[in-house]
Amino acid sequence: MHPDFISIGPLMIHTYGVMMALGFLAGLGNWILLGRREGHSAQFCTDLMFWVIVSGIVGARTAYVLENWAVYAADPLSVIRVDQGGLIFYGGFVAAAASVVVFGRRHKVPLANLFDFVVTSVPLSHALGRVGCFLNGCCFGSCTTAAPHVQFPQHSIPWYSQLRSGVIDTHAAWSKPVHPVQLYEAAFNILVYGAVVWLFRRKMRPGMVSGVYLVLYAIGRFSLEFMRGDRGDRLAVQQLSIGQFVSLIVLLAGLVILAVLQYIHHKERKD
Repeated sequence: MHPDFISIGPLMIHTYGVMMALGFLAGLGNWILLGRREGHSAQFCTDLMFWVIVSGIVGARTAYVLENWAVYAADPLSVIRVDQGGLIFYGGFVAAAASVVVFGRRHKVPLANLFDFVVTSVPLSHALGRVGCFLNGCCFGSCTTAAPHVQFPQHSIPWYSQLRSGVIDTHAAWSKPVHPVQLYEAAFNILVYGAVVWLFRRKMRPGMVSGVYLVLYAIGRFSLEFMRGDRGDRLAVQQLSIGQFVSLIVLLAGLVILAVLQYIHHKERKD
């Protein structure tokens, strides 16, 4: 765990913020490479990334603050400390999707094509962001004795969570072993990235890449949420975490998209 990347005088640059920036840069590089075949200039990709970054961070932070309002109510100024971690992917995804719609209409790009293009970078950026979560200690896993596992040091986010729940006491130098669930999700996102880029290069029917991404990520996120150790610190819907509940909605949306595309394909073949 290395939450602090480097200090420059009184300014501390946090590793989470560095990994998040690297994620956006990697996503931009991916768009520029793929955009050459689509007729999208580097300027187009850069402008698109700007709006995705701004809207995505605002949406992700807003969702995180609302889900953990009890913490931020006591210290409202900490709401803006995005560099210290605390983003919910689905909140950022929804806000970024809205900005993509506006961007696509302004540039007169078919939305299905644009969304397929956009999602080729989402899992790549997300993977690097999850590595940032691991280094920061947020979004940590549940306790386990199985391998692989990790332990976080005293005064880390997992350590404080386990202290509040009575799993450890104040003299513990390390947290109990937990699943490195952030790294599991990072690895999963890399696999999803490979899949969506492969499909995108095959020139699938517009909307297909987006539908596949939604289905794959929703399944992975729903499953990995069972290994999260911060489930008790977050809001829930019955026995499901908010992340799992939203995953079911995203899964349904992805399946509907794929079903509609399949229906259109069969109808065209009959005609």
